[in-house]
Amino acid sequence: MLEIITRFLDNIVFIFQRLTWLDVIDLFLVTLVFFLLLQFLRDTQAIVLLRGALFLIVLISLLASLEVLPAFSWLVRNTLPAMLLAIPVIFAPEIRRTLERLGRAGSVLPGNPPVSSAQETISAVIKAVSRLSERKHGALIVLQRLENLEDYVRTGVMMNAQVTSELLLQVFYPNTPLHDGAVIISDSRLVAAACVLPLSASGVLAHTADRQMGLRHRAALGISEVSDAVAVVVSEETGYVSIVHAGKMIRRLDAERLEGILSAFFRQGEMHKRPLDYFLRLFGYRGSKDWEAR
Repeated sequence: MLEIITRFLDNIVFIFQRLTWLDVIDLFLVTLVFFLLLQFLRDTQAIVLLRGALFLIVLISLLASLEVLPAFSWLVRNTLPAMLLAIPVIFAPEIRRTLERLGRAGSVLPGNPPVSSAQETISAVIKAVSRLSERKHGALIVLQRLENLEDYVRTGVMMNAQVTSELLLQVFYPNTPLHDGAVIISDSRLVAAACVLPLSASGVLAHTADRQMGLRHRAALGISEVSDAVAVVVSEETGYVSIVHAGKMIRRLDAERLEGILSAFFRQGEMHKRPLDYFLRLFGYRGSKDWEAR
């Protein structure tokens, strides 16, 4: 036993003696690639498939290494290329989502609305959300940032109106023609109401403490997964206010904290730091201390 431990320690010392700075950089880059891959796949169905695939690969490798199973080893060697070709097919949605996220990180900036207009819009949203929460009227408000949401605007009713708390309260009044669906706000204008958004397929909602989140929350997560928009949700069952961005959700917000988060997202000059912002967004930075404290 002592001999085995000594040999193991000698091998480790031998490896470290031959380790160079280029080897360290090489290992760091490989680790970084796997880290980013796991970050992109987190809270998706792909992570379950990945675990199953890794377990299957390890099991097959162990069985194929046994010399007493020559027929099985031959089968593995000949089917391995086909298995590698099947991986892009199995993980196609996740690969597409990853490429879309990379494309969004390097998107071109549109013009930002003036500070006064953005603050007025935020104030109107906060006031309306507070009253909707008190009355337990469900609502879904999407605030466009860098990316254009025209595809989703076309699914709703065009309004192109000034954002006011009264208008938002009227839109989300129960049983009115526009209360179902989402409101999309762009450049301090309420562009459309009753918009249809993509539903999230991730497992984020399954990890919550309760199960009182329905289609509005799934739609909010869905639009945040396919764009950089910020969504504000009011629960019809509990009246809780949530904010969603980049597939992450903060729940049970009061008016003061919600205003702080929205102001951090839309403050003037925040999105002009493009070279730095590009890398920060790739590594999951959200641009708000409140957001990092989720």
